[in-house]
Amino acid sequence: MMTTAQLKKAVEEALSYLRTVPDVKEAEVFASANGNLLTRLNYTSHIPSNGVEEPKSTEAYGVGIQAVFRTEDGLKVGFGSEPSDVRLEGVKRALDKARQGAVIDPEFRALPGPTGEKRSLRRYHDPRLMKIRDEDLVDAGWRIMNGALRTFATSERLRELAGSEAGIVRLGLILGGDVTILQERAAVGSFNLPRVEADESTLIMAFITAMVEARDSKGSGWQTATRLDEFTEQAGVEAAQSAINAIGGRRVKTGEYRVIFGKQPVTDLLNNLVLPSVQAGSFYSSSSPFMGKLGQQVASEQLIIYDHGAAKGLMGSKGITCEGLPTGRTDLIKNGVLVGLLSNHYETQRLVNDPQAKEKLGVDPLDHGSALVPRNGFRFGRGGGRAFDMQPGVAPTNVIIEGQEPAELDELVRRVGDGLLIGRIWYTYPINGLRAGDFTCTVVGDSYIIRDGKIVAPLKPNTVRINDNIHNVLNNVIGVGRDRKGTLVWAADEVIYATEVAVSRVRVDEIAGFMDTLMPGG
Repeated sequence: MMTTAQLKKAVEEALSYLRTVPDVKEAEVFASANGNLLTRLNYTSHIPSNGVEEPKSTEAYGVGIQAVFRTEDGLKVGFGSEPSDVRLEGVKRALDKARQGAVIDPEFRALPGPTGEKRSLRRYHDPRLMKIRDEDLVDAGWRIMNGALRTFATSERLRELAGSEAGIVRLGLILGGDVTILQERAAVGSFNLPRVEADESTLIMAFITAMVEARDSKGSGWQTATRLDEFTEQAGVEAAQSAINAIGGRRVKTGEYRVIFGKQPVTDLLNNLVLPSVQAGSFYSSSSPFMGKLGQQVASEQLIIYDHGAAKGLMGSKGITCEGLPTGRTDLIKNGVLVGLLSNHYETQRLVNDPQAKEKLGVDPLDHGSALVPRNGFRFGRGGGRAFDMQPGVAPTNVIIEGQEPAELDELVRRVGDGLLIGRIWYTYPINGLRAGDFTCTVVGDSYIIRDGKIVAPLKPNTVRINDNIHNVLNNVIGVGRDRKGTLVWAADEVIYATEVAVSRVRVDEIAGFMDTLMPGG
């Protein structure tokens, strides 16, 4: 894998060459190298299995160039990239592609320049994760697997159901998931930046689902860390215990419930609904449900949400963006008020210069520049890593949720009284477009029924769907938890440091089961 020093040198040499090209007015060079290591977890008690599969890895590197060209038709902007070659020959090929695809963009002002903020995060990665051996990756997988298996084996409830300790395996115990390590190196520079900046980051994460097949129960667990020595068996233990707790799940009827959204559901709602709605591009395209509400109340006063890309020790932290600008803290919702937006340089510039910006934001952007600082311009590829063959988009980093008066989970359960604790949802998506705020999702596990301020029974997986509006959820928050945990959802770039959030009125619809749909005598 290429070093950051090699990438930085390649960017510096590319910029020196580009300054000699007659038709290039401005240019930005981004070079990156990414490694992705994975080991699959697969255990079934009643079918032969390996438990931890063989480790796999992918690696990619290359260079991307965005350039502004002088042409007879005026200035044109283009982007091109070249894989597996950051030498001058690769740079020239990338430049040719950028020239061939260049177009006139009336909304383009200039490539990113200094914002006035300074970089604060350096040398924050774990060298052990950058140089990890296959044996250590497999050991990390077994750490998760052993935690889950030990939890199953020592469960008195499973022993009672099976009749003996030896009979537990006949219940159909299933474990599946993965341990993934991401290694990122990048360098970026342009005509408008004072120097070439380089960055290096690592992370390790695990996801696992556990099932007791004979009792139709399942549970999930996950863990995120930035260092190998922080990685434990926690995800396996949680998944197995959740599957045990889910045995004997009950159904509930359609209705309006008080609901505690657990960490994963909070993450899913933010990832699919809230965070896309607080991006500058969503306001430019008039697709946010918060149109015209910058500086106004959009949620309960108890709710605080911010993004912090330079927080030490957090999973999504980076030293610089993929535009070469410093990362930092962007307040999004403060005591229920929308105070800031996620943005990159391009989105900030075109929104600030939009004649309809005041109508779209609700305020004059020139008077609220602090709400549009471009700290979130990243080239995240699907599956992780900084992609040299992509232009900067807008992506959160570490999204942190807090409450004005945070409470323990037990207190939130008491506050709900009668309702539901929703621990895991999936297939969350907006209905009628993002701007409407309507959404749907299915409750798939780790969930419980609350009666008289106590958890009394598990909720049967896949038996209810939530159909509601994000305005209703945000404005009816009655409590925010104290305990936060780094949480990801599938294919998301950001890490949500989520806690439980209790909401007073949520629409829940029962899903008919197979037996419910049979005709009499069928």
